[in-house]
Amino acid sequence: MDLTLNVTIILVKTTATFLHLVNYVSEDQCLGGSYAGFEPMGLLWSMKTVPGSRTGLRLRKKDVCTPVIVRISVYKGHISDGFKEESCLGCAVTERWYMAPGVHRVELRHSGVQGTLFLPPGPGPFPGILDMWGGGGGLVEYRAALLASHGYVSLAVEYLPRGDSTESSPDVLPGKSYFEAAFTLLKDHPQVASDQVALLGLSLGTSIALALAVYSTVVHPKCMVCISGSHVMSANVSIPNFFAEIYKKKHKILTDENNHMIWRNIILPIPTDPNEKLEVGKIKCPLLFIVGGDDQTWATAESAEDIEKMMEQAGNRNLLTVLSYPGAGHLIEPPYSPHIRNSKFLLSQTKTKVIMLWGGETKLHSYAQEDSWQKILKFLEHHLNHSSNIVTLSKL
Repeated sequence: MDLTLNVTIILVKTTATFLHLVNYVSEDQCLGGSYAGFEPMGLLWSMKTVPGSRTGLRLRKKDVCTPVIVRISVYKGHISDGFKEESCLGCAVTERWYMAPGVHRVELRHSGVQGTLFLPPGPGPFPGILDMWGGGGGLVEYRAALLASHGYVSLAVEYLPRGDSTESSPDVLPGKSYFEAAFTLLKDHPQVASDQVALLGLSLGTSIALALAVYSTVVHPKCMVCISGSHVMSANVSIPNFFAEIYKKKHKILTDENNHMIWRNIILPIPTDPNEKLEVGKIKCPLLFIVGGDDQTWATAESAEDIEKMMEQAGNRNLLTVLSYPGAGHLIEPPYSPHIRNSKFLLSQTKTKVIMLWGGETKLHSYAQEDSWQKILKFLEHHLNHSSNIVTLSKL
């Protein structure tokens, strides 16, 4: 029998809806719709916003203490729209959790540091991970919750105002001491093995992680995972100066045919002046550097090449592992969520909302998220001498 599966993520406290449809023949591969072929998790990663939705939406789970509700409906025949007018043959509702049973969420406001701490079940001690997101700002918890579900004490640290907030000024954004305090809080927690703490950064979080590993006398990570970022940054880890430098180079910003912003040229060509780059040749711990080949936001591929060259010259190239994914964009996150090629972004200098082009082709980007996540977990397990026996509630 020819069938169409319609998958909807039900979002609480928002008007946004993400929709997926795919055509199946019983006991056969997908014949059309949002994707084709054998893709066990394609039902989730190929989802798009429903027609008529507001532009620039990005699906992110804010409350990790509740599940994502996914409704799967089956329809007869091959259909692509008008689901509300059709009668489904059957419907099921499933839950996707970011927190495993027994994981504790603790809001942290201490020593000037703001964030959320996730503790695995049990007395520990556990390895620790300081989780730093990018320039979009706000407190993003779902990756830290997942890591705690794999047995790591994870601190999601907040260091920028939310993208939709105008309450804070870049002039009062934290410097290196803020991240050193966050690392110390995590390291000194009674359930953390103090010599088994890693840094994890995405985008701007990558630059901060690299800078801490190179220049801080307080932060000594056991290993680092850096995603979609660069070493092109001054040594003082001044976030206001970082954004000010971007603003000075705004003439390098491009737009596509839909007026979506492309930032990757801002740091191109990669500087030859060593004062404009972090001294990655001083890194003393294993580094996993993850790159999307279609990253339209930051020149991550070129950065990875230069980092490799600098570390080769310094004699610490053996510490570097680069994962490069053709067709993947900037937002390489935990897997099995809709690929977001572009979304709204608040420019910190002008408080102007724009649509940022993150890049990525849906299938290739989704593969990058799935493959890199498994390799991140293996990298952390190997270098933090950790093996988790926690049973999670999903394939994540």
